[in-house]
Amino acid sequence: MFAVSFRARKALRPIAVAAALLAIAACEPISLTTGAGGSGPRIDPAKPIQVALLIPQSDAEVAPVAQALENAARLAIQEREGVEIDLRIYDTAGVAATAAAQAQRAVDEGAKIILGPLRAEAVNAAGLAVADEGINVLGFSNNASIAGGNVFILGETFANVAGRLMSHAKKTGKSSAVIVYSDDVAGQVGKIAFEQAATVNGIRVVGSEGYALSVEGVSAAAQRASNAVKSGNADLVFLTPEAQNAATPMLLNQLPANGVDPSTVQYGTLARLDVRPDLYSVPGADGIWFTVPDATRQQAFAGRYASAYGASAHPLAGLAYDGVSAIAALAEQGRGDALTGKALTSASFTGTGGVFRLLSNGTNQRALAIATVKDNQMVILDPAPSSLSGTGF
Repeated sequence: MFAVSFRARKALRPIAVAAALLAIAACEPISLTTGAGGSGPRIDPAKPIQVALLIPQSDAEVAPVAQALENAARLAIQEREGVEIDLRIYDTAGVAATAAAQAQRAVDEGAKIILGPLRAEAVNAAGLAVADEGINVLGFSNNASIAGGNVFILGETFANVAGRLMSHAKKTGKSSAVIVYSDDVAGQVGKIAFEQAATVNGIRVVGSEGYALSVEGVSAAAQRASNAVKSGNADLVFLTPEAQNAATPMLLNQLPANGVDPSTVQYGTLARLDVRPDLYSVPGADGIWFTVPDATRQQAFAGRYASAYGASAHPLAGLAYDGVSAIAALAEQGRGDALTGKALTSASFTGTGGVFRLLSNGTNQRALAIATVKDNQMVILDPAPSSLSGTGF
Protein backbone atom coordinates (compact mmCIF):
# COMPACT_ATOMS: atom_id res chain seq x y z
CA MET A 1 0.00 0.00 0.00
CA PHE A 2 2.86 2.34 0.80
CA ALA A 3 5.97 2.27 -1.35
CA VAL A 4 8.68 0.80 0.85
CA SER A 5 12.34 0.13 0.10
CA PHE A 6 14.02 -2.82 1.79
CA ARG A 7 17.81 -2.87 2.03
CA ALA A 8 19.41 -5.95 3.49
CA ARG A 9 22.99 -6.99 4.17
CA LYS A 10 22.54 -9.82 1.70
CA ALA A 11 20.88 -9.56 -1.67
CA LEU A 12 17.16 -10.31 -1.55
CA ARG A 13 14.83 -11.21 -4.36
CA PRO A 14 14.11 -8.09 -6.44
CA ILE A 15 10.52 -6.93 -6.58
CA ALA A 16 8.95 -7.28 -9.98
CA VAL A 17 7.95 -4.03 -11.65
CA ALA A 18 4.34 -5.14 -12.03
CA ALA A 19 4.06 -5.96 -8.36
CA ALA A 20 5.75 -2.73 -7.31
CA LEU A 21 3.11 -0.74 -9.16
CA LEU A 22 0.55 -1.97 -6.63
CA ALA A 23 2.27 0.28 -4.09
CA ILE A 24 2.99 3.27 -6.30
CA ALA A 25 -0.25 5.04 -5.47
CA ALA A 26 1.10 5.98 -2.06
CA CYS A 27 4.10 8.18 -1.34
CA GLU A 28 5.06 10.77 1.21
CA PRO A 29 2.91 13.94 1.06
CA ILE A 30 4.61 17.28 0.53
CA SER A 31 2.12 18.96 2.86
CA LEU A 32 -1.21 18.21 4.45
CA THR A 33 -4.80 19.18 3.84
CA THR A 34 -7.14 19.28 6.80
CA GLY A 35 -10.80 19.42 7.68
CA ALA A 36 -13.89 17.71 6.35
CA GLY A 37 -14.97 17.91 2.72
CA GLY A 38 -18.21 19.90 2.62
CA SER A 39 -17.83 22.24 -0.35
CA GLY A 40 -18.14 21.77 -4.07
CA PRO A 41 -19.74 23.42 -7.09
CA ARG A 42 -23.41 23.24 -7.99
CA ILE A 43 -24.16 21.49 -11.28
CA ASP A 44 -27.07 20.96 -13.62
CA PRO A 45 -27.24 17.13 -13.76
CA ALA A 46 -29.25 17.32 -16.98
CA LYS A 47 -26.22 18.81 -18.75
CA PRO A 48 -22.79 17.27 -19.39
CA ILE A 49 -20.65 17.19 -16.24
CA GLN A 50 -17.06 18.16 -16.91
CA VAL A 51 -14.68 15.80 -15.09
CA ALA A 52 -10.90 16.17 -15.23
CA LEU A 53 -8.83 12.99 -15.17
CA LEU A 54 -5.25 13.71 -14.08
CA ILE A 55 -2.89 10.87 -14.98
CA PRO A 56 0.88 10.55 -15.62
CA GLN A 57 0.67 9.85 -19.35
CA SER A 58 4.23 10.97 -20.15
CA ASP A 59 5.86 9.25 -17.18
CA ALA A 60 7.41 6.23 -18.91
CA GLU A 61 7.55 4.23 -15.67
CA VAL A 62 3.79 4.24 -15.19
CA ALA A 63 2.37 5.16 -18.60
CA PRO A 64 0.62 1.75 -18.90
CA VAL A 65 -1.07 2.38 -15.55
CA ALA A 66 -2.18 5.80 -16.77
CA GLN A 67 -3.71 4.26 -19.88
CA ALA A 68 -5.51 1.63 -17.81
CA LEU A 69 -6.97 4.33 -15.56
CA GLU A 70 -8.23 6.25 -18.59
CA ASN A 71 -9.69 3.08 -20.11
CA ALA A 72 -11.51 2.21 -16.90
CA ALA A 73 -12.92 5.72 -16.54
CA ARG A 74 -14.25 5.61 -20.09
CA LEU A 75 -15.72 2.16 -19.50
CA ALA A 76 -17.61 3.47 -16.48
CA ILE A 77 -18.98 6.35 -18.56
CA GLN A 78 -20.16 3.95 -21.26
CA GLU A 79 -21.95 1.78 -18.72
CA ARG A 80 -23.87 4.58 -16.98
CA GLU A 81 -27.25 5.77 -18.21
CA GLY A 82 -29.13 8.95 -17.48
CA VAL A 83 -26.10 11.23 -17.11
CA GLU A 84 -23.50 12.58 -19.52
CA ILE A 85 -19.91 12.97 -18.35
CA ASP A 86 -17.48 15.08 -20.32
CA LEU A 87 -14.15 13.47 -19.44
CA ARG A 88 -11.05 15.54 -20.16
CA ILE A 89 -7.53 14.17 -19.75
CA TYR A 90 -4.62 16.11 -18.26
CA ASP A 91 -1.06 14.78 -18.15
CA THR A 92 0.73 15.23 -14.82
CA ALA A 93 4.00 13.67 -16.07
CA GLY A 94 4.27 12.06 -12.63
CA VAL A 95 5.40 15.39 -11.14
CA ALA A 96 3.61 17.03 -8.21
CA ALA A 97 4.17 20.59 -9.45
CA THR A 98 2.81 19.65 -12.86
CA ALA A 99 -0.20 18.00 -11.22
CA ALA A 100 -0.93 21.24 -9.38
CA ALA A 101 -0.65 23.28 -12.57
CA GLN A 102 -2.84 20.86 -14.52
CA ALA A 103 -5.46 20.81 -11.76
CA GLN A 104 -5.66 24.60 -11.92
CA ARG A 105 -5.81 24.49 -15.71
CA ALA A 106 -8.61 21.93 -15.60
CA VAL A 107 -10.70 24.09 -13.27
CA ASP A 108 -10.01 27.18 -15.38
CA GLU A 109 -11.33 25.22 -18.37
CA GLY A 110 -14.52 24.27 -16.56
CA ALA A 111 -13.85 21.07 -14.60
CA LYS A 112 -16.28 20.58 -11.72
CA ILE A 113 -14.38 17.74 -10.05
CA ILE A 114 -10.95 16.15 -10.43
CA LEU A 115 -10.32 12.43 -10.67
CA GLY A 116 -6.71 11.44 -9.87
CA PRO A 117 -3.75 11.95 -9.86
CA LEU A 118 -1.92 8.69 -9.14
CA ARG A 119 0.78 9.28 -6.51
CA ALA A 120 0.02 10.78 -3.13
CA GLU A 121 2.24 13.84 -3.43
CA ALA A 122 0.60 14.67 -6.77
CA VAL A 123 -2.90 14.23 -5.31
CA ASN A 124 -1.96 16.49 -2.42
CA ALA A 125 -0.53 19.15 -4.73
CA ALA A 126 -3.59 19.07 -6.99
CA GLY A 127 -5.91 19.39 -4.02
CA LEU A 128 -4.02 22.35 -2.63
CA ALA A 129 -4.05 24.08 -6.01
CA VAL A 130 -7.84 24.11 -6.33
CA ALA A 131 -8.92 24.14 -2.68
CA ASP A 132 -9.68 27.86 -2.75
CA GLU A 133 -12.14 27.29 -5.59
CA GLY A 134 -14.06 24.59 -3.74
CA ILE A 135 -13.27 21.82 -6.23
CA ASN A 136 -13.05 18.30 -4.83
CA VAL A 137 -10.33 15.82 -5.79
CA LEU A 138 -10.86 12.06 -5.85
CA GLY A 139 -7.27 10.79 -5.82
CA PHE A 140 -5.99 7.31 -6.59
CA SER A 141 -3.75 7.18 -3.51
CA ASN A 142 -4.35 5.17 -0.33
CA ASN A 143 -2.18 7.44 1.83
CA ALA A 144 -4.58 8.70 4.51
CA SER A 145 -2.19 11.48 5.61
CA ILE A 146 -3.11 13.54 2.54
CA ALA A 147 -6.88 13.05 2.90
CA GLY A 148 -9.19 15.77 4.16
CA GLY A 149 -10.52 19.13 3.08
CA ASN A 150 -11.24 18.87 -0.63
CA VAL A 151 -9.14 15.71 -1.07
CA PHE A 152 -10.68 12.24 -0.98
CA ILE A 153 -8.66 9.08 -1.57
CA LEU A 154 -10.03 6.05 -3.39
CA GLY A 155 -7.27 3.57 -2.58
CA GLU A 156 -7.82 0.89 0.05
CA THR A 157 -6.42 2.12 3.38
CA PHE A 158 -4.57 0.36 6.17
CA ALA A 159 -7.30 1.43 8.59
CA ASN A 160 -9.97 -0.23 6.46
CA VAL A 161 -8.08 -3.51 6.24
CA ALA A 162 -7.06 -3.53 9.92
CA GLY A 163 -10.64 -2.79 10.97
CA ARG A 164 -12.00 -5.69 8.94
CA LEU A 165 -9.38 -8.10 10.33
CA MET A 166 -9.90 -7.02 13.95
CA SER A 167 -13.66 -7.20 13.62
CA HIS A 168 -13.36 -10.77 12.33
CA ALA A 169 -10.97 -11.60 15.15
CA LYS A 170 -13.45 -10.36 17.73
CA LYS A 171 -16.28 -12.27 16.08
CA THR A 172 -14.28 -15.50 16.24
CA GLY A 173 -13.43 -15.10 19.93
CA LYS A 174 -9.87 -13.80 19.77
CA SER A 175 -8.76 -11.50 22.57
CA SER A 176 -5.10 -10.41 22.47
CA ALA A 177 -2.58 -9.55 19.78
CA VAL A 178 1.06 -8.87 19.05
CA ILE A 179 1.87 -6.52 16.15
CA VAL A 180 5.04 -6.86 14.05
CA TYR A 181 5.78 -3.78 11.97
CA SER A 182 8.55 -2.20 9.91
CA ASP A 183 10.21 0.75 11.58
CA ASP A 184 9.40 3.22 8.79
CA VAL A 185 6.45 5.42 7.83
CA ALA A 186 4.40 2.61 6.28
CA GLY A 187 5.03 0.28 9.21
CA GLN A 188 4.16 2.95 11.76
CA VAL A 189 0.91 3.72 9.93
CA GLY A 190 0.06 0.01 9.81
CA LYS A 191 0.84 -0.39 13.51
CA ILE A 192 -1.39 2.54 14.43
CA ALA A 193 -4.18 1.17 12.24
CA PHE A 194 -4.04 -2.18 14.04
CA GLU A 195 -3.90 -0.52 17.46
CA GLN A 196 -6.90 1.68 16.75
CA ALA A 197 -8.88 -1.23 15.31
CA ALA A 198 -8.02 -3.31 18.38
CA THR A 199 -9.34 -0.59 20.69
CA VAL A 200 -12.60 -0.34 18.73
CA ASN A 201 -13.08 -4.11 18.88
CA GLY A 202 -12.04 -4.65 22.49
CA ILE A 203 -8.88 -6.65 21.70
CA ARG A 204 -5.77 -6.14 23.83
CA VAL A 205 -2.45 -5.38 22.17
CA VAL A 206 0.08 -7.10 24.42
CA GLY A 207 3.12 -6.26 22.32
CA SER A 208 4.33 -4.28 19.30
CA GLU A 209 7.67 -5.21 17.79
CA GLY A 210 9.31 -3.02 15.17
CA TYR A 211 12.18 -4.09 12.95
CA ALA A 212 14.88 -2.28 11.03
CA LEU A 213 14.82 -2.86 7.28
CA SER A 214 17.55 -5.51 7.22
CA VAL A 215 17.92 -9.27 7.51
CA GLU A 216 19.25 -8.91 11.03
CA GLY A 217 16.44 -6.52 11.99
CA VAL A 218 13.69 -8.86 10.83
CA SER A 219 15.30 -11.85 12.53
CA ALA A 220 15.61 -10.03 15.85
CA ALA A 221 12.01 -8.81 15.66
CA ALA A 222 10.75 -12.35 15.02
CA GLN A 223 12.45 -13.52 18.21
CA ARG A 224 11.09 -10.60 20.26
CA ALA A 225 7.61 -11.10 18.85
CA SER A 226 7.73 -14.77 19.79
CA ASN A 227 8.62 -13.82 23.37
CA ALA A 228 5.80 -11.25 23.43
CA VAL A 229 3.26 -13.81 22.18
CA LYS A 230 4.30 -16.27 24.89
CA SER A 231 4.52 -13.79 27.77
CA GLY A 232 1.27 -12.07 26.82
CA ASN A 233 -0.57 -15.31 26.05
CA ALA A 234 -1.54 -13.76 22.71
CA ASP A 235 -3.81 -15.61 20.32
CA LEU A 236 -3.16 -13.24 17.39
CA VAL A 237 -0.10 -11.93 15.59
CA PHE A 238 -0.55 -9.22 12.96
CA LEU A 239 2.02 -8.24 10.31
CA THR A 240 2.20 -4.91 8.49
CA PRO A 241 4.52 -5.39 5.45
CA GLU A 242 3.09 -5.81 1.96
CA ALA A 243 3.21 -9.09 0.11
CA GLN A 244 5.84 -7.72 -2.27
CA ASN A 245 8.10 -6.67 0.60
CA ALA A 246 11.01 -9.00 1.25
CA ALA A 247 10.23 -8.94 4.98
CA THR A 248 6.96 -10.82 4.47
CA PRO A 249 8.37 -14.27 3.55
CA MET A 250 11.09 -13.83 6.17
CA LEU A 251 8.55 -13.20 8.94
CA LEU A 252 6.29 -16.02 7.75
CA ASN A 253 9.28 -18.34 8.02
CA GLN A 254 10.96 -17.03 11.13
CA LEU A 255 7.96 -16.51 13.41
CA PRO A 256 6.98 -20.21 13.24
CA ALA A 257 10.66 -21.16 13.60
CA ASN A 258 10.74 -19.12 16.82
CA GLY A 259 7.74 -20.91 18.28
CA VAL A 260 4.75 -18.88 17.07
CA ASP A 261 2.77 -21.92 15.95
CA PRO A 262 0.15 -21.06 13.27
CA SER A 263 -2.01 -23.92 14.55
CA THR A 264 -2.44 -22.21 17.93
CA VAL A 265 -1.75 -18.52 17.21
CA GLN A 266 -3.81 -16.87 14.48
CA TYR A 267 -1.72 -14.94 11.93
CA GLY A 268 -3.13 -11.92 10.10
CA THR A 269 -1.61 -9.45 7.64
CA LEU A 270 -2.29 -6.18 5.87
CA ALA A 271 -0.78 -7.77 2.76
CA ARG A 272 -2.82 -8.96 -0.20
CA LEU A 273 -1.32 -12.45 -0.26
CA ASP A 274 -3.39 -13.36 -3.31
CA VAL A 275 -0.93 -11.35 -5.39
CA ARG A 276 1.88 -13.63 -4.15
CA PRO A 277 0.56 -17.20 -4.32
CA ASP A 278 4.18 -18.37 -4.19
CA LEU A 279 4.03 -17.50 -0.47
CA TYR A 280 1.17 -19.92 0.22
CA SER A 281 3.62 -22.74 0.99
CA VAL A 282 5.58 -20.71 3.57
CA PRO A 283 4.94 -22.08 7.12
CA GLY A 284 3.33 -18.93 8.55
CA ALA A 285 0.95 -18.57 5.61
CA ASP A 286 -1.01 -21.70 6.53
CA GLY A 287 -4.33 -20.40 7.90
CA ILE A 288 -3.33 -16.71 7.82
CA TRP A 289 -6.04 -14.08 7.51
CA PHE A 290 -5.93 -11.34 4.87
CA THR A 291 -8.53 -9.29 3.04
CA VAL A 292 -9.61 -9.30 -0.59
CA PRO A 293 -12.32 -7.43 -2.53
CA ASP A 294 -15.54 -9.06 -3.66
CA ALA A 295 -14.21 -11.60 -6.16
CA THR A 296 -17.43 -11.85 -8.18
CA ARG A 297 -17.55 -8.12 -8.88
CA GLN A 298 -13.82 -7.91 -9.49
CA GLN A 299 -13.94 -10.74 -12.02
CA ALA A 300 -16.95 -9.21 -13.74
CA PHE A 301 -15.13 -5.89 -14.14
CA ALA A 302 -12.02 -7.67 -15.41
CA GLY A 303 -14.12 -9.47 -18.02
CA ARG A 304 -15.83 -6.29 -19.24
CA TYR A 305 -12.51 -4.45 -19.39
CA ALA A 306 -10.89 -7.26 -21.37
CA SER A 307 -13.81 -7.33 -23.80
CA ALA A 308 -13.62 -3.57 -24.32
CA TYR A 309 -9.85 -3.18 -24.62
CA GLY A 310 -8.44 -6.62 -25.42
CA ALA A 311 -6.13 -6.54 -22.41
CA SER A 312 -6.14 -7.27 -18.70
CA ALA A 313 -7.04 -4.43 -16.35
CA HIS A 314 -4.21 -3.17 -14.16
CA PRO A 315 -5.02 -3.67 -10.44
CA LEU A 316 -5.33 0.10 -9.99
CA ALA A 317 -7.64 0.62 -12.97
CA GLY A 318 -10.73 -0.05 -10.89
CA LEU A 319 -10.12 3.11 -8.87
CA ALA A 320 -10.88 5.29 -11.89
CA TYR A 321 -13.98 3.24 -12.64
CA ASP A 322 -15.13 3.62 -9.05
CA GLY A 323 -14.59 7.38 -9.07
CA VAL A 324 -16.65 7.88 -12.22
CA SER A 325 -19.33 5.52 -10.89
CA ALA A 326 -19.70 7.53 -7.68
CA ILE A 327 -19.99 10.82 -9.57
CA ALA A 328 -22.50 9.37 -12.03
CA ALA A 329 -24.61 7.66 -9.36
CA LEU A 330 -25.15 10.94 -7.53
CA ALA A 331 -25.82 12.92 -10.71
CA GLU A 332 -28.34 10.31 -11.88
CA GLN A 333 -30.39 11.18 -8.80
CA GLY A 334 -30.80 14.67 -10.24
CA ARG A 335 -28.76 16.25 -7.47
CA GLY A 336 -27.45 19.72 -8.11
CA ASP A 337 -25.09 19.20 -5.17
CA ALA A 338 -23.77 15.85 -6.50
CA LEU A 339 -20.15 17.00 -6.46
CA THR A 340 -20.08 18.49 -2.97
CA GLY A 341 -18.37 16.82 -0.06
CA LYS A 342 -21.72 16.36 1.65
CA ALA A 343 -23.17 14.46 -1.31
CA LEU A 344 -20.04 12.41 -1.94
CA THR A 345 -20.11 11.16 1.66
CA SER A 346 -23.86 10.65 1.88
CA ALA A 347 -24.20 7.30 0.14
CA SER A 348 -22.57 3.97 -0.59
CA PHE A 349 -21.58 3.04 -4.13
CA THR A 350 -21.05 -0.22 -5.98
CA GLY A 351 -17.51 -0.43 -7.30
CA THR A 352 -15.30 -2.89 -9.11
CA GLY A 353 -14.44 -4.69 -5.87
CA GLY A 354 -17.78 -4.38 -4.09
CA VAL A 355 -19.52 -1.72 -2.02
CA PHE A 356 -17.58 1.35 -0.89
CA ARG A 357 -18.17 4.79 0.53
CA LEU A 358 -16.24 7.99 1.02
CA LEU A 359 -15.83 9.32 4.55
CA SER A 360 -15.88 12.92 5.73
CA ASN A 361 -12.22 12.74 6.74
CA GLY A 362 -11.33 12.13 3.10
CA THR A 363 -10.64 8.41 3.44
CA ASN A 364 -12.92 5.55 2.42
CA GLN A 365 -14.44 2.32 3.62
CA ARG A 366 -14.62 -0.72 1.36
CA ALA A 367 -16.48 -3.95 1.92
CA LEU A 368 -13.84 -6.67 2.10
CA ALA A 369 -13.83 -10.44 2.37
CA ILE A 370 -11.68 -12.35 4.85
CA ALA A 371 -9.51 -14.87 3.04
CA THR A 372 -7.07 -17.52 4.24
CA VAL A 373 -4.66 -20.10 2.85
CA LYS A 374 -5.56 -23.79 3.03
CA ASP A 375 -3.77 -26.57 1.18
CA ASN A 376 -1.78 -23.95 -0.76
CA GLN A 377 -4.98 -22.37 -2.04
CA MET A 378 -6.83 -19.17 -1.17
CA VAL A 379 -10.15 -19.81 0.57
CA ILE A 380 -12.79 -17.22 1.50
CA LEU A 381 -13.72 -17.51 5.18
CA ASP A 382 -16.14 -14.59 5.40
CA PRO A 383 -17.52 -13.01 2.20
CA ALA A 384 -17.51 -9.27 1.63
CA PRO A 385 -20.74 -7.71 2.95
CA SER A 386 -23.19 -6.46 0.35
CA SER A 387 -23.85 -3.20 2.19
CA LEU A 388 -22.25 -0.76 4.62
CA SER A 389 -24.39 0.54 7.46
CA GLY A 390 -24.80 4.26 7.97
CA THR A 391 -23.25 6.99 5.84
CA GLY A 392 -19.79 8.42 5.56
CA PHE A 393 -20.64 11.99 6.48
